Amino acid sequence: MAPEWTRSSGPGSSFAAMCGRFVSSSPPDELAKYFDAEQVAETALEPSYNVSPSNDVFVVVENGGIRRLDAFHWGLIPFWAKDAKTGNKMINARAESIAEKNAYKRAFKKRRCIIPADGFYEWKKVPGQKAKQPYYIQRADGEPLAFAGLWEVWRPKKAEGEDAAGAAEDQGEFIRSCTIITGEPNEKMAEIHDRMPVILPPTAWAEWLDPDNDDLETRPSASCWFRRPPRSSPCTRSALR
Repeated sequence: MAPEWTRSSGPGSSFAAMCGRFVSSSPPDELAKYFDAEQVAETALEPSYNVSPSNDVFVVVENGGIRRLDAFHWGLIPFWAKDAKTGNKMINARAESIAEKNAYKRAFKKRRCIIPADGFYEWKKVPGQKAKQPYYIQRADGEPLAFAGLWEVWRPKKAEGEDAAGAAEDQGEFIRSCTIITGEPNEKMAEIHDRMPVILPPTAWAEWLDPDNDDLETRPSASCWFRRPPRSSPCTRSALR
């Protein structure tokens, strides 16, 4: 269905990245069913209408032929990073460069994921005004969006002069992190922003999640998967009063 745009007084636009804020309110059992996940994360995440960078988010991954819904840190931390804070700058990955950029090329080969979202926020520049107009973008039928994403595993590095046993005790658990892939916008989103999340149709989920699919010529398209609504369906812009 066509995207439904709502002019919103939503979260502040202090974070300028695309996509920098989204909504995750669907229960994990419903997400698992929708994405055909056989296993569900034990980590409980509260519904959020303002998911922010560095929050934990639900992701769909596949390993050993088993698809599962898990919870990862939003902001991909490359395995070679010295500090987990590196992930704060990597909440989005450009589709045009994920196969070549050092931070993403390993994940693109073997660690692709889907990041479910109920909708996302974007801000449009308004001529003559300093403040931007916020919009909330969602599917008109209320079904989840399937953002194409990448994920990685990061482990703290052992400090110089520290023995292995002591380091292992202090380092704690490793961090699984993810990033949302963005690309050029489709026709409707271009009216708001020059980038948009890559949204996968159900027919692409299996190929995208398959870690054995290492065809680097297969790159995600930024075209948003929305069928045109019936004429009687008000699924374009609607202003909040």
